[in-house]
Amino acid sequence: MKFLDQAKVYIRSGDGGAGSVSFRREKYIEFGGPDGGDGGRGGDVWAEAVEGLNTLIDYRYQQHFKAKTGVHGMGRNRTGAKGADVTLKVPVGTQIYEEDNETLICDLTEEGQRFLLAKGGNGGFGNAHFKSSTNQAPRRANPGLEGQERTIWLRLKLIADAGLVGLPNAGKSTLLASVTAAKPKIADYPFTTLHPNLGVVRIDAREFVLADIPGLIEGAHEGVGIGDRFLGHVERTNVMLHLVSALEEDPAAAYRTVRKELEAYGHGLTEKPEILALSQIDTVDAATIADKTKQLKKAAKKEPLPFSSVSRDGLDEVLRALMTHIEEERKPEEPSEPDPRWQA
Repeated sequence: MKFLDQAKVYIRSGDGGAGSVSFRREKYIEFGGPDGGDGGRGGDVWAEAVEGLNTLIDYRYQQHFKAKTGVHGMGRNRTGAKGADVTLKVPVGTQIYEEDNETLICDLTEEGQRFLLAKGGNGGFGNAHFKSSTNQAPRRANPGLEGQERTIWLRLKLIADAGLVGLPNAGKSTLLASVTAAKPKIADYPFTTLHPNLGVVRIDAREFVLADIPGLIEGAHEGVGIGDRFLGHVERTNVMLHLVSALEEDPAAAYRTVRKELEAYGHGLTEKPEILALSQIDTVDAATIADKTKQLKKAAKKEPLPFSSVSRDGLDEVLRALMTHIEEERKPEEPSEPDPRWQA
């Protein structure tokens, strides 16, 4: 299935049904009178987060969604049926924005969560509604109210416990393939990864979800390379794993490049807990590893964890460091002390 994390959609709720103009005519009833029923309400447009979806690809092929019009009222005081609703089923983690793609409407972060995007129009009154002592045979009825229409943006931000960041060819996809059942594309050229990948990591009988996004290069926040559009998938993670390849001539510069792009992107990414790791150590000798580790430590002011996804040297230490941060975030908040005013 092709990955799509953004889609533009046009929605319209249903119009209300028109009221009916009708009079009761029966053989053995002398005075009939108005009996036109009201129109039914138009259908609503809902958004619902459902399980089993991890892409918005369905909305590439269908962008228009219209709810049904309410059924018109009928004689014998019969009210029209409500129009059928339309529900946009989206993956958990989908944000819905106004047409300007900046104003947030809702954020569906839990399975089963629903949000009313457009309310159907009310049905019109039939002529029985207008009957009075001075107007016993009204010959008018209201049309139904029009439904609402709007253009919205759907934007998916994958929900993962940890996210991988780094320059292209830093070994992110290799790591994901090594520790999960995911099968990302791996090659020896930049931008092999063109869309985010998710995998479940198991370490010491514990599990967490790891997200791999396309690599960042200098100027990504201005659209250089693939740009920073996929960084939104890291926003929801509890911790970032920043990979710097041992093959980099200047690992400190590589680290600063990615940190600069994270800072330019904003949205609190630079405040997230970060674990720094020196990847691909199986490709260099011990002296080089020591030198690159020293350079990274000086630039980042933290100790990098050297590891190899191929030989698995140091890999468990990296995963345990991630798991430690994730479990800290998963801990439930301690209940606050009860207010003494409510104590007996």
